[in-house]
Amino acid sequence: MHHRRVSSRLFPLFLCALIGVLSVSKSKAAAGEPVRLIFDTDMGNDIDDALALGIIHALESRGECKLLAVTLTKGDRYAAPYVDIVNVFYGRGSIPIGSVRGGPTPAEGKYTRTVATATTDGKPRYPRTVAKTADVPEATEVLRRTLAAQPDGSVAIVQVGFSTNLARLLDSKADEHSPLDGKTLAAKKVRLLSVMAGSPNFPEFNVAKDIPAAQKLVAEWPSPIVFSPFEVGKAIKFPASSILSDFAYVPHHPLKEGYEAYMKMPYDRETWDLTSV
Repeated sequence: MHHRRVSSRLFPLFLCALIGVLSVSKSKAAAGEPVRLIFDTDMGNDIDDALALGIIHALESRGECKLLAVTLTKGDRYAAPYVDIVNVFYGRGSIPIGSVRGGPTPAEGKYTRTVATATTDGKPRYPRTVAKTADVPEATEVLRRTLAAQPDGSVAIVQVGFSTNLARLLDSKADEHSPLDGKTLAAKKVRLLSVMAGSPNFPEFNVAKDIPAAQKLVAEWPSPIVFSPFEVGKAIKFPASSILSDFAYVPHHPLKEGYEAYMKMPYDRETWDLTSV
């Protein structure tokens, strides 16, 4: 199965070292329990979102995390299908996906359509269960349902897109999933939030596209926040040579095909979202 190969073939050694350096020393993962993880992403705006999702699957294959849900802050028609394709590719097609409604960047990304509509011999190249992003539930509902089902203080959230979904979670009211409001629910269930933002030099794209949401997140989020700013991801490049060699164990790979569609090859892309993961 594809996902059995990911831990040894997917990412360069320096990224594995980075994961170790950035580990939270007293996390439950240190005691042998996989980190319960929610991935909140603007999939489609940059290829590093796709690589970050790949690294999560690599970590899960190594028993280091458990991907609970993926929520989207980009309403690209093909964003949810692309996420679903990657999840199915790695043997985890049942992972819930939610999407923002009325998000800040609804325009189609540069690679999601390419992969989602790819064909081989006239048939869809990659299996998927999601036809379009509008078919998945609203992100706030997925966040509330997912958090409510987890043990207290057990969830890490990685936000590598805008703060839209998490700001809306903070404003959410009690529902059928939990009698708690969003802020109280987050305080009870989330032990750590990792955010791709925080440059002291300028507002990153993730911040600038929804400044009110980012302000709300920083002011009101109830758990510890780790910021991985622009400068960190810029300093570490994902090598094109890895795309060309490490992904060649199958004829068609949704991360490789997305990477090649995003910019003219060969290019070494910054690892902003990967460092947050």
